[in-house]
Amino acid sequence: MTDWLPDLTRSSSPRYIAIADLIEMDLREGTLAAGDRLPPQRELARRLNIDFTTVARGYVEARNRGLVDTQVGRGTFVTGRTPHKGWHGDIGTFDPDPRRAAAADLSMNLPPEPEDPGLLDRMRAGLGAVAADLVPLLRYQEFGGGAMDKEAAALWLTRRGVSAPTERIFITPGAHPALLAVVGTLTKPGETILSEQITYPGIRSIAAQLRLQIAGLPMDEQGILPDALEAACRDKAPKALYLNPTLQNPTTLTVPDARRAAISAIADRFGIPIVEDDAYGFVSPDAPPPLAAFAPHLTWHIAGLSKSIGAGLRLAYVLAPATKAAWPFVAAMRAANVMASPLNIALLTRWIEDGTADDLLRFVRTEAAHRQEIAASLLVAETYRASPQSFNIWLTLRNGWNRSNFTAHMRSSGLGVVSSDAFTVEGPAPETVRVCLGGPIGRDRLASSLGFMSHALAGPPEMTGSFF
Repeated sequence: MTDWLPDLTRSSSPRYIAIADLIEMDLREGTLAAGDRLPPQRELARRLNIDFTTVARGYVEARNRGLVDTQVGRGTFVTGRTPHKGWHGDIGTFDPDPRRAAAADLSMNLPPEPEDPGLLDRMRAGLGAVAADLVPLLRYQEFGGGAMDKEAAALWLTRRGVSAPTERIFITPGAHPALLAVVGTLTKPGETILSEQITYPGIRSIAAQLRLQIAGLPMDEQGILPDALEAACRDKAPKALYLNPTLQNPTTLTVPDARRAAISAIADRFGIPIVEDDAYGFVSPDAPPPLAAFAPHLTWHIAGLSKSIGAGLRLAYVLAPATKAAWPFVAAMRAANVMASPLNIALLTRWIEDGTADDLLRFVRTEAAHRQEIAASLLVAETYRASPQSFNIWLTLRNGWNRSNFTAHMRSSGLGVVSSDAFTVEGPAPETVRVCLGGPIGRDRLASSLGFMSHALAGPPEMTGSFF
């Protein structure tokens, strides 16, 4: 067959993916058979009125899936590979395994989960493409990622205004192991690191694991106070400053440019390394430049991908301040983790290269904004802090509610509610809680749960009838 003409409207995927999808569909339906010769790429491009490069990429995609074989001088032929038992649908996906449908860990700040069929199809197509390289991806590989993966990382980091040579970029199995390795190489037991007074619980756990002192710095609406940072640098001899400056977990605040510049100048004057946890930097479309742009020679920039792409990948991009500084970091990471999963890295690289990662990021931003609108319609604005793209709100309790009875009351709501105790570095914990709006919960259930929460907060705990 040389007159095959696919109907691209049958797939919602990008056109080059759609070409591979339709080869698979027509093979499954009998329109194509083993040995059929597909039209030359330029001819098909002309007949479909699309770019030649789109058709070429589509044929490459089909070859990666094992659907076709290209023979130099002869053309492209259908291999006759039949869909695996259990596959179905336009793209060819396995039936979901109900054993995988475990409940999410609601103590985590979860991003919204995609439901759009087109986006899910593109994500699955990426898995199919990666499967073509399955055997080499099961090998031990050099720590930090291969050349093509580091190039994809460098491209992705440009979205945050970060530009650096790939020899200073490392791909790690998540942000948390990277934080542990960075802080561990900068400190010794008994020494002090600085953080926000209300901060990410993970850094508190890391400090405890490494037997470090952690000093929390007072904050205002723009982040840590420069005067307090200067005093702590002078009086406490800290070995590092940890900050989560964009959509901070849990307060959702973003440190503005001027404050970032002031913080960087003080750290520079005292020679204090900055550990920048930029987990939410990609999520905010108008985030200020990272601290790594203000003090590149001091800053360990850790761009976790759990919030913008998916926590299950367990991947982060780490930018070291200098090549020499990276040597002990690499040694620590290899000792504890050996390497990040090559399968996961390859999938992420594929998604960055074919645009799926950008689509995922757009979804996360849009859906987070919708969920914040739901919260704004149901809650009293003065009682909580949030940002348009944050996955959570930072809720101040009232009417006699305290952290203990409120978290207990919300336990069956489907919302992840975490007490301020988890985030407080020094002093008494405030009567606040972090309420996560993301995860597997849909908009309708979210609205219902927030309505339940709003009703409870309107009166004292005794009015809920939950405590006897």
